Amino acid sequence: MSYSDDRKYTKEHEWILTEGGEAKIGVTKYAVEQLGDVVHLELPEVGAKFSAGESFGTVESTKTVSDLYLPVDGEIIAVNQELIDAPEELAEDPHDKGWLVRIRISGKTDELLDAAAYTQYVEEDAAQ
Repeated sequence: MSYSDDRKYTKEHEWILTEGGEAKIGVTKYAVEQLGDVVHLELPEVGAKFSAGESFGTVESTKTVSDLYLPVDGEIIAVNQELIDAPEELAEDPHDKGWLVRIRISGKTDELLDAAAYTQYVEEDAAQ
């Protein structure tokens, strides 16, 4: 599986696509495949502020409930209401239409993984 070079990734399997001082946040295709059928998303209200690594919501699947972690410090400026209404659609396009929240960035993305490093991390994780 290959991942896009236009964004950064975390070891918790979130992606961040920066656009100026803002960013879209989502979960990777690998994470969605591990979760199975997504049945519920819990996302924060617009205006909520989070620190990097802090849980900003949960994704519930037929297998488990998993926390979602913000890759950088930021304030929520939009929530993908379409996914809240139809969470099963996350599996269809997790890297584009499957964005979860948009944030106003107040932290740095320097320490996040690029596509090559994330791909290597996923391959090592899958081999275990």
